Amino acid sequence: FHQAALHAILDDIKDDLADFGVTFNQWFSEASLSAKIDEALETLDQRGFLYEKDGNIWFKSTEFGDEKDRVVKRRNGQTTYFASDIAYHLNKLQRGYTDLVDIWGSDHHGYISRVKAAIDAMGYDSKKLTVLLVQFVSLWRGGEMVQMSSRSGQFVTLRDLRKEVGNDAARFYYVMRKSEQHIDFDLDLAVSQSKDNAVYYIQYAHARICRMLEKAASTGLQFEVSAARSHAARLSLDAETEILAKLAAYPDVVLRAANAYEPHQVGNYLKELAALFHGWYNEHKVLSDDAELTQARLLLSINVQQVLRNGLELLGVSAPEAM
Repeated sequence: FHQAALHAILDDIKDDLADFGVTFNQWFSEASLSAKIDEALETLDQRGFLYEKDGNIWFKSTEFGDEKDRVVKRRNGQTTYFASDIAYHLNKLQRGYTDLVDIWGSDHHGYISRVKAAIDAMGYDSKKLTVLLVQFVSLWRGGEMVQMSSRSGQFVTLRDLRKEVGNDAARFYYVMRKSEQHIDFDLDLAVSQSKDNAVYYIQYAHARICRMLEKAASTGLQFEVSAARSHAARLSLDAETEILAKLAAYPDVVLRAANAYEPHQVGNYLKELAALFHGWYNEHKVLSDDAELTQARLLLSINVQQVLRNGLELLGVSAPEAM
């Protein structure tokens, strides 16, 4: 029964994550670490970093900058959670990975130094490990915080959240801040159709451009790339040069976000680009009697559309053509 229940729950979690657009290449069972724990502790012992005290086996983590030594095996013979953590990272390193990224709750910040100490003690480089700490998220509805308690069984599941605000809003709002920053998730705002709702504002900019291109095609206007590029100098308004500069910055934003493991940089960029486009579009006609200017502005709009779509795709958010 235990195994049947375990697999049923795990399958449910996998289905939930798949519907949310999250897939894992590999699922790892802690139960499979038993032999690896013995190997890890033997490695530490052979390298002289274990000792016995009060019947417990201790790891000399203070020799690597930790605030105190840590128990890895209790006097009753049971290994600690920390011993499992050591074995897990040893397994990763033995499989040849050069960049290890752990995502932990912020309440586990004290574990970083001891895990890195164990990696160094086993003869590996702890600089290969990056730990991202994730803060808690508070849900708000109707101006009040949604009360949750695991003890009383009051909580909002990911499935509930997706049903209420949709996948796009849920995914986007979770990457609007640095992982170590607390998030106040306003459920009412997430479903509102206003510029204050960042994901709506960005998607609306993309849909607006799609609608504009459809309108151009319906009137027989043909967009010509070569002609548009030859007239690009007509994009002389301050608002247009600002959009061009923002577009040019996109590759660097993506690179910085990837290197720093900070997807919120892409989200913030898209929000700023959408705001620039909306402001310009509200003040100036794209489709006009000036054929050269129309071609140039269509080129600008299409480039904004492409970057918005690409950025949303990176975040796993859709880019609707109509809203």
